[in-house]
Amino acid sequence: MAAVVLNNVTKLFGETAVIKGISMSIAKGEFVSLLGPSGCGKTTLLRMIAGLEQTTSGSIIIGEKDSTALPPEKRDIAMVFQSYALLPHLNVFDNVMFPLRMRNLGTRQEQARRVKDVLEMVQLSHLATRRPRELSGGQQQRVAVARAVVSSPQVLLLDEPLSNLDARLRESMQEELIQLHRQTGLTTIFVTHDQEEALSLSDRIILLNEGTIEQEGTPAELYGAPTTRFSAGFMGSSNILDVELVMDGDACRAMLSAEDVLTLAKGYVRGGASTITFRQEDVQLAPAGDSTCTARVETAIFLGSRVRYVVRAGLHCIRCLATDGQIFKVGETVALQVAPNRIRVLD
Repeated sequence: MAAVVLNNVTKLFGETAVIKGISMSIAKGEFVSLLGPSGCGKTTLLRMIAGLEQTTSGSIIIGEKDSTALPPEKRDIAMVFQSYALLPHLNVFDNVMFPLRMRNLGTRQEQARRVKDVLEMVQLSHLATRRPRELSGGQQQRVAVARAVVSSPQVLLLDEPLSNLDARLRESMQEELIQLHRQTGLTTIFVTHDQEEALSLSDRIILLNEGTIEQEGTPAELYGAPTTRFSAGFMGSSNILDVELVMDGDACRAMLSAEDVLTLAKGYVRGGASTITFRQEDVQLAPAGDSTCTARVETAIFLGSRVRYVVRAGLHCIRCLATDGQIFKVGETVALQVAPNRIRVLD
């Protein structure tokens, strides 16, 4: 059953089209990330689902109700803003209770019980009497999440809620959001520009580019099987090479130079100018020897458990991640291999 359906939704600001006819369906209980660079339209799309922005055309269905023209308070949604938007004059307990009182949900005793349960869920019961200014950034974020889920909305909207946290705390909050989603089962739409956040949290990712859907699928699909140059470049660190594909019997080979060749998986049967992509971690380097592709090491960057090498094969710079046990010197010639099934030809 679909919890949220968008039918050909558009949004214009003056003459500028920010959202260009987006249609999508989000299943009940699904955790979906709207991912993309700044200015791609992801926050505008979230605000239209919330009712904070009106659509120019198209429709938004929440549950089984056409909510296109409904104000936010009639949509049975809850939203966590990037700034958290906590009420500074209320303590933690009253901040979390606020939506229950505003919507008159349950008796005072029932409201207090729900707030207590949610604060226990986010591990903030011991801070119930503190004001927002007395909390750390991570604690404020958890209060904002607790306030959003206390009314058991049909849909939970998260607008880059981790962007104000430092790297260590952001990682911890990712784990807490995963656990919270498992406990509540709420349909969740999460906006982020951080592909690592989207990959770690989501059941499905919708990648946006200039107001349209570039690609959508599971994290594994978007990471491992990008279909366009934009997808390959945005989802992680990929090598994207413009090459000539040459058919050699049943085999399709990518020519990096006249001597350096990578073989593609069986099934590609077209030749000519094309674009291929493969991940840094899919590149294998070895001491120079018999190989269909050799490269010269131009840069070595120590990353702790791994080393990132930049090598040159023909006219192409290729980046690869090797374990710290593999040590190659700048200027050294190495053999370069990529498993055929890890190379993709982009549309």
